[in-house]
Amino acid sequence: MTLHTWWLFLVTVFVVCAIPGPNMLLIMSHGAQYGLRRSSATMAGCLSALVLMLAVSAAGLGVFLQAWPTMFNALRFIGAAYLVYLGIKAWGAPVPEAAADVAEPVAARPLRSPLALYRNGFFVGGSNPKAILFAAALLPQFIDATRPVLPQFGVLVATFAVCEVSWYLVYAGFGTRIGATLKSRRVAKAFNRVTGGVFVGFGAMMALIRQ
Repeated sequence: MTLHTWWLFLVTVFVVCAIPGPNMLLIMSHGAQYGLRRSSATMAGCLSALVLMLAVSAAGLGVFLQAWPTMFNALRFIGAAYLVYLGIKAWGAPVPEAAADVAEPVAARPLRSPLALYRNGFFVGGSNPKAILFAAALLPQFIDATRPVLPQFGVLVATFAVCEVSWYLVYAGFGTRIGATLKSRRVAKAFNRVTGGVFVGFGAMMALIRQ
């Protein structure tokens, strides 16, 4: 892999990672609810799932999913159902009792364990099997078959991880700023319903868009 090829991959991945999706929405939502530090567990879960999917695509399973549409569709519907479940859960999430004109500190809200946040992030990150096919189509374009493949794969995955985490921090930081401005139960409830509706929308799109 030449330096020019790596720069091209870096620019491509940086732009792709910036696109809002279920991962970024979840991280922004957790940043608003739990703060930047605690939402790092969510980021770790999302990143773990995506790196695992890159490894799966490198192992050739992306081709397997493409060749076996029944398996692909089963995974796609499971992922869609999970996103819809998260949306419904977010829509009906209880809002702490607070005076209408008093902001509730993020630290005062009910906290979930880092493991629960990590698990949530991992399941959302791994909920879309299309990411495997995307990685299977993208990575080979930047790998020089005349050179050792494994080191090149390691460089590409590390580059992807840095870009992804950079955007995680941006979205989580934005979510934290939103959380600091949730000054009433009405606003908090509206935030829950917007994020819930978007999650349901992501799930619906995943279920309806064909391979």
